[in-house]
Amino acid sequence: MSNRRVGNTRRMIRQTMTIARRDFIATVFTPTFLIFLFAPLIMGAFGAIGGVGALTVTQGGENRYRIVAIVAPEQGAVMKDLDGRLRRMFRASEKPPELQIETPQADTGAQARALFDAKDYDAQSVLYGPLDKPVILYGARGPRAADYLAELAEASLRAARSGGVAPLSTPTRTAISRERTSIGGQNQAAFFTVFGIFFLTLLLAGQVVSTMAEERSNKVIEVLAAAVPLESVFLGKLIGMFGVAILFVCFWGTLVSQIGAITPAWFAQGLKEIGPAVGMPIYVALFFAYFTMAYMLLGAVFLSVGAQASTMREIQMLSLPITIVQVLMFGLAATAASQPGTPIATFAEIFPLSSPFAMAARAANQPEIWPHIAALLWQTLWVAIVITIGARAFRRGVLQSGSGKMNLKAMFRRGG
Repeated sequence: MSNRRVGNTRRMIRQTMTIARRDFIATVFTPTFLIFLFAPLIMGAFGAIGGVGALTVTQGGENRYRIVAIVAPEQGAVMKDLDGRLRRMFRASEKPPELQIETPQADTGAQARALFDAKDYDAQSVLYGPLDKPVILYGARGPRAADYLAELAEASLRAARSGGVAPLSTPTRTAISRERTSIGGQNQAAFFTVFGIFFLTLLLAGQVVSTMAEERSNKVIEVLAAAVPLESVFLGKLIGMFGVAILFVCFWGTLVSQIGAITPAWFAQGLKEIGPAVGMPIYVALFFAYFTMAYMLLGAVFLSVGAQASTMREIQMLSLPITIVQVLMFGLAATAASQPGTPIATFAEIFPLSSPFAMAARAANQPEIWPHIAALLWQTLWVAIVITIGARAFRRGVLQSGSGKMNLKAMFRRGG
């Protein structure tokens, strides 16, 4: 009896791997797989084009913004000099609008208001009056510009009273590099981890649905079910598409790992501060393990959905709720990544659907290893549960029967 059981198990494994190899080859060795493989590059190109267009429009508008100071020429020269120094503290995207100096007229109040209707530029904020009691007008987008003008007036007044704008100190700046990743870098790595697993599972697990829909429409699935047990078909398809996912991840992982070699030195130095708390080798292993769990969970669900639907429209309708739940899990895990150790983070790490994402983020921002062993065992249990339920739903969905293989053989005999 035991020998027969071992023989049945080996036969089931062999049949499962045959289905897996068939689906893997049928997917990879096609011209369309190259399009799928380079899909992130294509999406990134379209995103870059859109971003460049939006940036051009934004910069075109921002170049027309001004902050204006209506002051005497000697005060204007001081303000210009101080403005040039203060701007060094801002990033390019955060700098205030360009400062423009205007000579006072008889009615400076009316002059200041008239500047908001200028045709050559858009005034965000206008300063006039004595520097010890300046009046600052600002529009809807000008509160920060008004604060900047107030500080500029204060600095100009202090410079005038101290005898000039020459700096009174000579700082020595020394750049240092961290020996380990920063806390902020760990939090950034945690978010990138959650997003990476979410993006990969959503992109790759959905391929299972289209494969199932195609084979259901041309009756191939019924031929497979007549030859091997449906459980072997289910697991084989899941493993075969997971092999495709591994190929995809290895290809892009290799490319991403070489970014530091082609980026400027300052950018590569900044990347060194972004890293996982557990160390890179362990992090890579855990990322792969949690991606596997997330893919198996979502892939089994998608495969079960594909077995229930007979048309692409039905698949889209059934897949939408799953995708919405997946997005919610991404939001929950991203929140947990930004708030490690909180109750919401603990809930996200325990809840089966969000656990792979949240625990992967934990690997990035917390150095303990033992929670990952427990989490992987917990997730493995749920993967087994989901695959078991999915296989049964697959059987019912494909053949509308609890004992589909025998029914198909009987149908073929009647047809013969």
